Amino acid sequence: MSGSPTRAHSFGDRIEETLIAFFLGTMTLITFANVIARLLNSNILWALEATVFLFAWLVLIGASYAVKHTFHIGVDVLVQLLSPPRRRIVTLVAVAVCIIFSLLLLKGSWDYWWPFVTKRAFYEVNDIPMPGFLQFFAHWLNDGELYEKVPRFLPYMVMPISTLLLTVRFIQVGIRVWRGEQGLIIESHEVEEIYESSTEDR
Repeated sequence: MSGSPTRAHSFGDRIEETLIAFFLGTMTLITFANVIARLLNSNILWALEATVFLFAWLVLIGASYAVKHTFHIGVDVLVQLLSPPRRRIVTLVAVAVCIIFSLLLLKGSWDYWWPFVTKRAFYEVNDIPMPGFLQFFAHWLNDGELYEKVPRFLPYMVMPISTLLLTVRFIQVGIRVWRGEQGLIIESHEVEEIYESSTEDR
């Protein structure tokens, strides 16, 4: 029993990595298959739309991944001039603003997505055919009428999921800053590291 929390934490910590790898791999396979099809004077009609949706999932999920690894670009020149206690306060205020902003995004994305699950559940995408194993959604949400194309609420689901992950990651950043485990929201100073390493080599 002692190992289960660690496994759960490890899985939760790798959500974005797993999803990003899946989306990127799937996009590559679909694009490659479509190129081969075109060489054979054929075409996968739904390939372009599928890659567009997968790319949207990749980018939006990647936003929370970037927060987790402090990959987002930021200007911290003024903050670096502050004393450590004041810098911590400013960073906590910045994290609070980010959390509020991500909560607003979560509310807005949910309000946009939810009608596609309820009163607009019959809306479908343009080209992607509905897989048979997902037709149970038709019985749940579409009065039993089977979908010909994928219903829009499935690809649009990325909006509440990604903003929820973004909110969680900002909360985790706030906790780390509060505990003194992290100094800034942006921790990556790659240019400085490259410059320092180059000067050391000289």
